[in-house]
Amino acid sequence: MTDTNTPETAPETTAQAQATREKTHAWADLAPEHFRLLRLSPLPVDRDTGARPLRFVQLGRVERHSKGQSLLRLTLDLPGVRLRKEVNLLEVWIDHRSKEMRLGPEKGLLVEPANRGLGRFLLAQGIAWAQQHCAHYLVEGAALPAKDALNEGARLRRDHCLQTQGFIVEYLDPLQLKARYSAARVSSLSSDWRSEKVQVVDLLDAAAMLQQADQALREQDTKLRKLESRLELFRREDGSLRFTIACLVAFCLFQTGLLIWMAMR
Repeated sequence: MTDTNTPETAPETTAQAQATREKTHAWADLAPEHFRLLRLSPLPVDRDTGARPLRFVQLGRVERHSKGQSLLRLTLDLPGVRLRKEVNLLEVWIDHRSKEMRLGPEKGLLVEPANRGLGRFLLAQGIAWAQQHCAHYLVEGAALPAKDALNEGARLRRDHCLQTQGFIVEYLDPLQLKARYSAARVSSLSSDWRSEKVQVVDLLDAAAMLQQADQALREQDTKLRKLESRLELFRREDGSLRFTIACLVAFCLFQTGLLIWMAMR
């Protein structure tokens, strides 16, 4: 794809050629301009993906429009974690000349942490944006990377994610290693996601959460101080009791010795 401000080249029809053009596009390295906070709800431990505790993720968003094209790029950033550039990235390219919508990147949607509902969330956001701008456009299908289905659980999760959003998954071989996704039009896709897994946190809600967390920490600190005071009191009482017991033992020994001495005389 090329911007309308640059001279048009001969049309190329393959997805690989389009992906190559997008890599050299003026919009290829756009950085996020708008940010939102996402809350990942704690979920039970999964046999394949392990523990799934409460986490917070930053959603970055940038979009561009021209006469011939539109682009939406969504990124996810994990605090304290550095990932490869192609991980946690979804691009939605709209070609207004051919009236088609295409998803990127070329290597597929790679999401970390996995099995937390983020894949469906990103697809839902991209679909909702595309339906606002080109609901009647065609959807360009593409091959699904084989590495997305390294085991049966990963393959089923991937297929369920795509099919729930309205895509059609087709396998090209009996071993179900080569697959493609497709859809008729943008309007046939679904923009829903599992809101009980991923919640968008507004600024005021985030501030309220921080305030509640700070209040809870203060309350816990007060409780700890009270417990420490009680423990210190118990330690002093324990020391007094130990001294009293030692004195009683010594007195009993003295009395016993005195009685024995008197009996022997």
